[in-house]
Amino acid sequence: MEKEINGTVYQIPQHVAIILDGNGRWAKKHFMPRNVGHSQGAKTVEQICEDAWDLGIKYLTVYAFSTENWNRPQSEVQLLMKLLRKYLIDCIERTSKNNMRVRVIGEKSRLDDDIRTAIEELEEVSAANTGLNFTIALNYGSRDEITRAVRKIAGECKDGSLVPEEITEALISARLDTAELPDPDLMIRTSGEQRLSNWLLWQLAYTEFYFTDVLWPDFNKDELIRAVQYYNTRERRFGGVK
Repeated sequence: MEKEINGTVYQIPQHVAIILDGNGRWAKKHFMPRNVGHSQGAKTVEQICEDAWDLGIKYLTVYAFSTENWNRPQSEVQLLMKLLRKYLIDCIERTSKNNMRVRVIGEKSRLDDDIRTAIEELEEVSAANTGLNFTIALNYGSRDEITRAVRKIAGECKDGSLVPEEITEALISARLDTAELPDPDLMIRTSGEQRLSNWLLWQLAYTEFYFTDVLWPDFNKDELIRAVQYYNTRERRFGGVK
């Protein structure tokens, strides 16, 4: 999709994936507790969903809580779970208002029952919406995701419903948490870090990467436009020659 932005026509990435990094550093910078940074980061997510759709982005996937984040201090994890509960409840209302479809990926079994129930309700009430496809990664780790997919495939081979010769890249993709989503065109990581941190390792094979020093709570539509502008400087060859 093409869109004119400030007088220039840009190719808009269909699917943008974002590592939301820098909430704690933002709080420290402003002499506030870390939980304030996480709260502000959640507000930024809400706004970026609207901004992404306004720019013509159809899929937005965010890395909210990783399998490794359980290693943070227990008090911070508890605060994050409390914030998550509120966010999921608020998101149910926003999905109707903004016609947004929401999916949650990751290993949900470790999450508390009430959180899993809220996720199920959110996915159910937004399933028919036709606006932005918004995906939240919770207790997500790409190695865990791939491991779970391999177990599914191994089980299918064991029970005879699948033979090894039928295993293809497409079949593996169909067993991943992101089976319903196209691979990301653009991956953004905020706060200056330049690593994937166990994020969508299979899906990002040919994705363009954009790293910015901006802390996530300060990320806004102008920063998103800068990422899109960078994306337009890239020549996507997918291993071929143009």
